[in-house]
Amino acid sequence: MKKIAVLPLDERPCNYTFNQLLVKGMPYQIFVPELTILGDKKKKGNLPEISKWLYEISKDVDGMVIAVDTLVYGGIVPSRLHHDETAVLLDRLNVLRKIKESNPSLKLYAYSLIMRNPKYSSSEEEPDYYETCGREIHLYGVYDHKSELGILTEEEKMHFEEIKKTIDQASLTDYLERREKNIVVNLAFLDLVKEGIIEFGIVPQDDSSPYGLTATDQIKVRKKIKDNNIELDCYMYPGADEVTNTLLARMINQYEGKKPLIYLAYASITGGMQIPLYEDRLLNETIKYQVLAAGGMIVSSLKDSDLVLLVNVPASHMRETNHQHVASLEYDAFRNLIEYVEQANYAIELGKKVIIADVAYANGGDLNLLKLLRQKDLLMKISAYAGWNTSSNTLGTCIPQGMFDYLYPNRKENLDFLGLRYVEDFGYCSVVRSKVSQTLSLPNHYFLLDGKKGNVVNQIKEELQTFINDQLNGRYTITINDIYSPWNRMFETGLDVTVNENK
Repeated sequence: MKKIAVLPLDERPCNYTFNQLLVKGMPYQIFVPELTILGDKKKKGNLPEISKWLYEISKDVDGMVIAVDTLVYGGIVPSRLHHDETAVLLDRLNVLRKIKESNPSLKLYAYSLIMRNPKYSSSEEEPDYYETCGREIHLYGVYDHKSELGILTEEEKMHFEEIKKTIDQASLTDYLERREKNIVVNLAFLDLVKEGIIEFGIVPQDDSSPYGLTATDQIKVRKKIKDNNIELDCYMYPGADEVTNTLLARMINQYEGKKPLIYLAYASITGGMQIPLYEDRLLNETIKYQVLAAGGMIVSSLKDSDLVLLVNVPASHMRETNHQHVASLEYDAFRNLIEYVEQANYAIELGKKVIIADVAYANGGDLNLLKLLRQKDLLMKISAYAGWNTSSNTLGTCIPQGMFDYLYPNRKENLDFLGLRYVEDFGYCSVVRSKVSQTLSLPNHYFLLDGKKGNVVNQIKEELQTFINDQLNGRYTITINDIYSPWNRMFETGLDVTVNENK
């Protein structure tokens, strides 16, 4: 049995637990650090203990998948808040070099995020000042980038000048200086790839956009990748919380000597030609990276494929999940969800493994798709499903899941993960989260509940159980074994579910 150590991006289930659940029932043992040494949202992890754990576990495993942001900053959110000197950050990164030198045969994959730059004002996961000037900091970067490109409109020029005069300079300086430190870490990470310390790397872009600070950082990273001649060994594309799953799939595919062949189809012929919400490039191009990064290859023939990746997407103008009730041509006329589901059924009848990538809406699953999958009795016949948060989060969850079902089919554990995705992505993200949020009263609100296992979480569990009974249970019964709120807010939930066939 191969042993793989995972240093996750943070302590939330999507980063800490998903990778373990995906591999469950396969001849691979996943090791993760104790939650006690990881952080808690804005509180960074115990950096000396994290490095110590990596040193110790590296002696006993065959491979490692490393989130550099956890190693260097103590987690994804602390990477946006720290005040550490650049030399200190680089010293922490150098732990990977020491580990590889002590264990030359160790297979080491890692990823280093480009720090995000949200377009909205909120300090929920950013510095405190982002609550009042986050939007302006984002626009400052957008306008500065467009000015360099010579495409700034007159109206934008006027707004840019106004921002430069009114924005809090101390806040802007703090933000830009942190970005400069973080990009130095990104570039040093690329040197480790060039030296072969890191066998394969990814530079994911969290919540990206075509113009602005994230885009200009990408230019620097892209140049370094080219200069280092590591284009085939390090990819850069949108994503964050799903990358551990992707690298884990790549590593296991390599151990298995497999390159899964994937046939790609969309619910709408123009669906792949749009830029998803929170991302910076055409969906079709991101999917190519997602498949390649996981160790697969897209092929043009259904007959030649091992798996079928069906992408549920509107024709254009992707929406948030809480707008599902609003009729639109992009969703109702310019895509064919009926043919999509029939194609899934046909592929399964041919003996193909089917992956449902539900990116029709951001931040939740498509309830109309759920209805059709249920009518066709496909819920527990497909190999993989995801429909949470961003398009890339979804793709980097369901593609590895599908690959693992291809490598080791008919695992009860895969049914359990399917059940988890249905309860969380359809039930919580698209129904219960909004419903319960509307009932909250002070002192509780969307970003502050009454505890990780308080009364609000109990209310969520009751609503989810109703959803399961009404929308999911039938031939199979899904049971919620545990539930909590990882960051004591409504945005995400932590669930443990099992699926059992009714006989």
